[in-house]
Amino acid sequence: MENSNRTVKQSIPVLDMEQQWAGADSRAAFERGVGEALADVGFFAVVNHGVDQELIQRAYAAAERFFELPEPVKRAYELTGLNGQRGFTGFGKEHAKDHPAPDLKEFWHVGREVSPEHPRAREYPANVWPAEVPEFEPVFRELYSHLDHCAIRLLDAVGAALGEEGLGLSDTAREGNSILRIIHYPPVPETADPASLRAAPHEDINLITLLCESTDRGLELQQRDGSWLPIEAIPGQIIVDAGDMLQNLTNGVMRSTTHRVVNPDSSRDRRFSMPFFVHPRSDVSLAPLACCVEQVGEKRYPDITAGEYLLQRLREIGLV
Repeated sequence: MENSNRTVKQSIPVLDMEQQWAGADSRAAFERGVGEALADVGFFAVVNHGVDQELIQRAYAAAERFFELPEPVKRAYELTGLNGQRGFTGFGKEHAKDHPAPDLKEFWHVGREVSPEHPRAREYPANVWPAEVPEFEPVFRELYSHLDHCAIRLLDAVGAALGEEGLGLSDTAREGNSILRIIHYPPVPETADPASLRAAPHEDINLITLLCESTDRGLELQQRDGSWLPIEAIPGQIIVDAGDMLQNLTNGVMRSTTHRVVNPDSSRDRRFSMPFFVHPRSDVSLAPLACCVEQVGEKRYPDITAGEYLLQRLREIGLV
């Protein structure tokens, strides 16, 4: 599945991850750019991110094969008791916080894999894989690994932008509860709730999200004046945004920006995307950093662990 190669300009800051290895001055400039983008708009795009372009395309091809399977076959992978954290979640099951109309999407979750002897084995359930699409498992194992590595590098930059107190930020996500979500937005059905969007306005739950280039347009972020800014799906770019956990940890210094995926002009169009939600380990404290409280002038967010925060939000969006 190929993304259309339009000649377009990205609407959010674009940063080059090669700067992390190009000397102290370049690295400092990259870290400064990350911090400024997350404080200003909450979003940026990165190039030269190290996630193989051909791997992304193979992943989308495998996703397309799975979501074209008959509905009863897909639903056989819809697991009970896991709060949607592994396997398939059917069309219309999830809704945005405070938005009761269902989102017009279906998706598959791939999570972190650990050995049965690992201390977090009970917390991280085993992945399931569709036997009908044999290439699905190897390609998404590989993509998860690539995105996980990229996320740690990006969190290094976020932490550096926060100063000395933030320097351990990337360590919180090592062996964290990160999730790769493979999303299919099918053609909009005629029976869809008029209030439903492909993804209603929402903020992400996690620290940061890495969004592989989607197969079509539709993603928009809400600007400070309330207007909506389209974000382009450009080959070679990964879109990065701050989630609510990072906003809590930074006392609002870094913004978790509201965004949505709008319905297409043609009801026959469909769209795929693959966000990687980067989570810390569940016992990590999200209490606002003292440097950020001092910068803001008051403490605006609660002391809470990542596990407590995740459970609270999963209830709010209908997965628990």
